[in-house]
Amino acid sequence: MSTIIVGWTPMAEGEAALRHAVGEAKLHGDELLVVNVSARSDPPEDTFADEEELREVRAFLDGEGVPYTLRQLVRGKDAAEEIVGLAAEHDARCIVIGLRHRTPVGKLLLGSNSQRILLEAHCPVIAVKAAGAKKR
Repeated sequence: MSTIIVGWTPMAEGEAALRHAVGEAKLHGDELLVVNVSARSDPPEDTFADEEELREVRAFLDGEGVPYTLRQLVRGKDAAEEIVGLAAEHDARCIVIGLRHRTPVGKLLLGSNSQRILLEAHCPVIAVKAAGAKKR
């Protein structure tokens, strides 16, 4: 059984990534490693899930019937470093991330974890647009 790494946030792009990853896992018989990373950014982004959001995502995944592990990380690394590192550590089949449109200034100020994941990952990366993503 292979592993799919999912960069999940309690936002529309995180929900889109999670839903797509569940479909991939069902299609290929993979397990999911769902990762929620505390973001270091100025201004801060609300990417770190609270206990209620974690309960909701666990309930969703339990209902989908795919094997998964949910990890919430606060280790001083940025999201790209955590996700790329976990993908290498688990020899992941792929990484699934959600994308959202940012202004050029937003990209400059906040950087682009998505771009770093796309460029640095050893495995394929599936980038899912958040547009039309429905919150559970």
